[in-house]
Amino acid sequence: RVRDTIAWVHAEHATHPVSAPSASAGWMHGFIDVSFRNPRYRAFCQAGVANKVADTLVWVLFPLYFLQHAMGMVAIGWITGVYGAVWGLSQLWTGHLADRIGRKIPIVSGFFLLSAGLVATALVQGFVLWISTALIMGLGMALLYPNLVAAMSDTAPPLERGRILGVYRYWRDTGYAIGGLLLGLVAQWSNEILPAIWATAGIVALSGLWVALAVKETHPRPVQKKGNV
Repeated sequence: RVRDTIAWVHAEHATHPVSAPSASAGWMHGFIDVSFRNPRYRAFCQAGVANKVADTLVWVLFPLYFLQHAMGMVAIGWITGVYGAVWGLSQLWTGHLADRIGRKIPIVSGFFLLSAGLVATALVQGFVLWISTALIMGLGMALLYPNLVAAMSDTAPPLERGRILGVYRYWRDTGYAIGGLLLGLVAQWSNEILPAIWATAGIVALSGLWVALAVKETHPRPVQKKGNV
């Protein structure tokens, strides 16, 4: 049996320090505010796009890139599989880590780690080395992916949370389309996949820098009082 949580949402909303446009102002007004006007939400929305651009590269162009370097289908499956497995399994502790130390450090670290893995993939060759870079990228994605949603949820007023997260997820998932078009154009223009890898590494690094400079911690650690507890 599942109980409706709206009563707790109303109670939380009454004490929430952050305000947002009322849903009665219209969905377009709210969409524009979350996407462009609010600097915190804007930073998280672009970060969502950037992480899906990187994900598109891994699943679409990496197999072609490795195939060009004489990797077989099984080897390609292992490389991309390690990325996905590390990403998925590591979220069991990266989310807990963000609850302990805050969201910003894991998010920014994840973006820079993901970018470093992409750079390393472009610089090295060989199955073992590419397995290692896939592990780095998977860990980076695990640090940033669940904690972007958590950071958005931290600052969204409870009664507006569904709408605000909906706008964020719109931009995040649109990153697949943006990544497919952008990276496809780069690869076609250069007739090589390597420039698309470098472009993605740059996009991811700049996205992490944007979050680092534009966003304050959304889940600060509680200050412990001195003396007996």
